[in-house]
Amino acid sequence: MMKEYLRSTYFMDCDSLLIKDKAKELVRSTDHELDKAREVFYFVRDEIKYDPYLYSSDAEDFIASKILNRGEGYCVQKAVLLSTLARAVGIPSRLGFATIRNHLAPKELVKFLGTNLLVHGYSELFIEGRWIKATPTFDLKMCQKIDVPVVEFDGRKDAILPKYNNKGEPYIEYIKYHGSYSDLPLDRILKIEMETYGK
Repeated sequence: MMKEYLRSTYFMDCDSLLIKDKAKELVRSTDHELDKAREVFYFVRDEIKYDPYLYSSDAEDFIASKILNRGEGYCVQKAVLLSTLARAVGIPSRLGFATIRNHLAPKELVKFLGTNLLVHGYSELFIEGRWIKATPTFDLKMCQKIDVPVVEFDGRKDAILPKYNNKGEPYIEYIKYHGSYSDLPLDRILKIEMETYGK
């Protein structure tokens, strides 16, 4: 059953040399499943820069090895990379999607998308017998800059975007979940984005 969540795909190309080399580098000092999960999570969270303006409909922009090589991405792309690196270190993974409302979205982003509703992607890793949500979207530097809590991941409880910023103001609101998938359902995500953003 777990083979489906460990296989290499067009988007989640965990058999590519670039992905395998990076995965090996990240976990070379540990054989422990939890430590491996944390290493790949924090690499994607902090070393892959978050850029919401990389919204794309081009399939090539969602291939994990290309995201790794580019060194930046928006939430869906970062989730694809995290899930792919997890597979490369032997941790079953899948992708989850939700519509969220960012109450503190920058005016420029709201103007770009036409709304403060966002189609959000995150990873789910199978650790110690259960699926754990892992959201590597916002890097530490960005969170410090805009004064919001950074998402921490211990591998035992869901790591999702926070409801409030550091001042206690409403921040992220989960509106609707769109399911979990063993591979990136790009056509479905693009359809939901089109309905949400009108483009």
